[in-house]
Amino acid sequence: MQTHNAIPEEFQIASQIHQKTYLVNGELKEWNGKNSEVISTISSTAEYAHTILGSIPDMGEPEAMEALDAATSAYAQGQGVWPTMKVKDRIECMESFVKKMEEKREEVVKLLMWEIGKSLPDSGKEFDRTVEYIYDTIEDYKQLDRNSAKFQKHDGVYAHIRRGPLGVVLCLGPYNYPLNETFALLIPALIMGNTAIFKPAKHGVLLITPLLEAFQSSFPKGVVNILFGRGRAVAAPIMKTGKVDVLALIGNSKSANALQDQHPKSNRLRLVLGLEAKNPAIILPDADLDLTIKECISGTLSFNGQRCTALKVIYVHEDVKAEFLKRFSTAVDALKFGNPWDDGAQLTPLPEPGKPAYIQELLDDAKDKGAKVQNKNGGKIAENYIWPAVLYPVSKDMRVYEEEQFGPIIPVVSFKDIEEPLDDMAASNYGQQVSLFGKDVYTLSPLIDTLANLVCRVNLNSSCQRGPDVYPFTGRKDSAQSTLSVHDALRSFSIRTFVAFKDNDLNNETIEQLLEAKVSNFLSTDYIL
Repeated sequence: MQTHNAIPEEFQIASQIHQKTYLVNGELKEWNGKNSEVISTISSTAEYAHTILGSIPDMGEPEAMEALDAATSAYAQGQGVWPTMKVKDRIECMESFVKKMEEKREEVVKLLMWEIGKSLPDSGKEFDRTVEYIYDTIEDYKQLDRNSAKFQKHDGVYAHIRRGPLGVVLCLGPYNYPLNETFALLIPALIMGNTAIFKPAKHGVLLITPLLEAFQSSFPKGVVNILFGRGRAVAAPIMKTGKVDVLALIGNSKSANALQDQHPKSNRLRLVLGLEAKNPAIILPDADLDLTIKECISGTLSFNGQRCTALKVIYVHEDVKAEFLKRFSTAVDALKFGNPWDDGAQLTPLPEPGKPAYIQELLDDAKDKGAKVQNKNGGKIAENYIWPAVLYPVSKDMRVYEEEQFGPIIPVVSFKDIEEPLDDMAASNYGQQVSLFGKDVYTLSPLIDTLANLVCRVNLNSSCQRGPDVYPFTGRKDSAQSTLSVHDALRSFSIRTFVAFKDNDLNNETIEQLLEAKVSNFLSTDYIL
């Protein structure tokens, strides 16, 4: 399946990138220890071979403790420069960072393609969407501060209510959106006055390299600390100290649970988690199949299905099952496979070297238990890819029904009674989103009312997705904890805190003097335009 075309010059990796520095306490420190190779499954030769992109530091507990000490000192029990800084000054730091980040677009987009196999349009979109997210976060924070620039009075007590930081944040992002989803955690955590330790995901690591200097020069020392290495070697020792106030992680629930268990005072640990999902599509008899197939192709196979928001099981009504399977299978086989920079490439190499073999395991298990591959190309395997397989009939004893496949394999289940998919969703460990396809309002209305209590987003005649980023992004059960969006993330990484005083002459005079003196960054009615 791998075909070698000459790689356009602008997308070639001129030389390997050997990351030799890491950011701790405002200093880009030299790394002289062990390194791990960064490998791309994209071949740069006519005869297939993985491409070595460079290397990253393989860090451990000493570096983890160094970063934790820096973040803890910068927060300084809430007395540090960053948590006590005026809102407008923190905003200026963030604006400085995002402007420097924009200068690195070309480098980051190229590395997104090589490291995780994301197509050129989607890689550019991820970068641009992240920049937009930062600007939107700044604007929302300004509005949050404007809303707080006042006093409230109730029962003879005045209150000046703001949102304050939580402390030290350990930030761990995912490999499928190593820039956007990681920054959707890191940016709101920072702007609210927290300090952070950030470790990039297992894939999509080198693309952080062009941004290290921007982080280092834009924020006070110790506010952002960036480490490299395995989560077990770096994150676990940090959690064991009990000094982390917030665990911000997008990834797997097993990893989240393991890290929580390391914390000695888990009741004090705030969790901001985006975890796995098994989002279903439910296709009703009156669904517009042209639209449904288009949305299901996008939902199941955008970025090869490597998204928590991907459609990972399709429920189709018996009345339209045959036509759907025929047309959907044809549409899957018509997709173009190619390298990320190839025009029109919708399927691209899988970044995890072991993923084709894993998908093959799921495929073999399903076939052994009665499922059949519905599309001609389904299951064709190469060194860095396996062609999407449409599987039907799928039963609950198959691994592909139970596991979050996170790759190009599409289980299809037929139903006669709508209670069947609803009962399956209620029994599932996950509850993020659903896609519902149909037209009749009297059928849709009770379904929407039920589905809204099983998941957190019901997509009507549309594939599941995270964006727009101003909308809430969360889930029920094992799919998420806390809510991410431009608006909600600022609240997830902060806590309401306030100054209160009884209405009397002494307090009123004192507050007036405090406001006039402008010596308190918290107690302020200054209005940011």
